[in-house]
Amino acid sequence: MGDLELADFLERQGIRDRRVLDAIRRLSRADFVPETARDAATQDSPLSIGHGQTISQPYIVALMSQALELQGHERVLEIGTGSGYQTAVLALLCREVYSVEIVPSLARSSRKLLRQLGFENVYLRLGDGTQGWPEAAPFDATIGTAAPEAVPPKLLGQLRPGGRMVIPVGSQGQSQELLRITRARQGGVPRVEHLLPVRFVPMTGEALNPG
Repeated sequence: MGDLELADFLERQGIRDRRVLDAIRRLSRADFVPETARDAATQDSPLSIGHGQTISQPYIVALMSQALELQGHERVLEIGTGSGYQTAVLALLCREVYSVEIVPSLARSSRKLLRQLGFENVYLRLGDGTQGWPEAAPFDATIGTAAPEAVPPKLLGQLRPGGRMVIPVGSQGQSQELLRITRARQGGVPRVEHLLPVRFVPMTGEALNPG
């Protein structure tokens, strides 16, 4: 199955956002995985990218991207650049992506790859994702590609009123839920939607020691 067939498969699995499906078609997932895993790149499964990290299965990438409901004008914060695949999908869907990666070698390799692929609307920094990117805030949308035990408050605070955050929450080895959190426009309680059970690698940094 190639990337065109992968997008068709994802559509059959319930992905309806045409822009998300077109982004999947335009990219080659094989570019974002280790050479030893390229034969499996278009399978709908997560793959190891080293350092205890994974590239999410395509269905989850597409579902999370769809849940953000991007129209093209947004500024998006991504926590966990990883291989850069989700970053690239987002870059095709919005105006700017600000992505934070805590693993130095992954930050270097994904920055190099995204530059080689011609993405000029991606800004990447090495750092603790639980801190977000305060000087670039507020963001229209935020996506987390690793799971904290609770939503880092600084990420919610950097989301504009009415903005959406899609993030897995829960402890590794226990139940995790993919959430969509919409920040209230008038300072009220955020709206939290439970999308589906998931299994992600843990978010590292201050999220592990919130006290």
